[in-house]
Amino acid sequence: MDFEHNHIHEHTRIDKKLILEELACHMPYAVYAVSLCLGVLSFLTLLYFRTCDPIDIHKVCNALFHNFHFMHIVFAGTGAIITFAKYSKNWFKGIIVGSICAMFFCVLSDILMPYIGGRILGADMDLHICFFHELKNIVPFLVVGIANGMILASHHISRQQTYSVVSHFVHIFVSSLASVFYLVGHGFLAWHKQIGMVFILLLLAVVIPCTLSDIVVPLFFAKNKAHS
Repeated sequence: MDFEHNHIHEHTRIDKKLILEELACHMPYAVYAVSLCLGVLSFLTLLYFRTCDPIDIHKVCNALFHNFHFMHIVFAGTGAIITFAKYSKNWFKGIIVGSICAMFFCVLSDILMPYIGGRILGADMDLHICFFHELKNIVPFLVVGIANGMILASHHISRQQTYSVVSHFVHIFVSSLASVFYLVGHGFLAWHKQIGMVFILLLLAVVIPCTLSDIVVPLFFAKNKAHS
């Protein structure tokens, strides 16, 4: 009995260590990606937004946000499935976990956290959740993301390591673009006056949900299955 308890405790301890390692792994990617996103936004502001009506800025940023939000769903679904498949071959449960992770954490990262952060920083933000308005566009990206994750999970582990480096940065970068365009397009036009706080906000909006989606939640459900 004590051996079994210690065995489970050891798995829990390793999982906590893994989570901390993944957070440390996500952070450098997030710093580079968010910095690059702010650079992209700066050029757009200088070359286009500064001469535009706020309504036009909203339209452009809203269109860009939707495009990157949908792409983010692909990467989130893929990442969740790959992690789940390392510890469980229950594909039905994996598809459910991957789908929920992609939908919930992409909304959290791309919409809710920028919305709340903008409010905290004093912007008059408006809330737009695509799941209620763009489901017909979301579903194809979600299906492709899940299928892509299943294909990558079937590849040899050496190939998965190669894919993860590239896809991980792209995932973080796409998530950062979606978050920043939501932030500006839905009310925070004066972002450059508080760029330091915006930088911290975007880091949190990227690192926390992406770590939960890619690692923590799939790992939790997959390992629960393995120990049951």
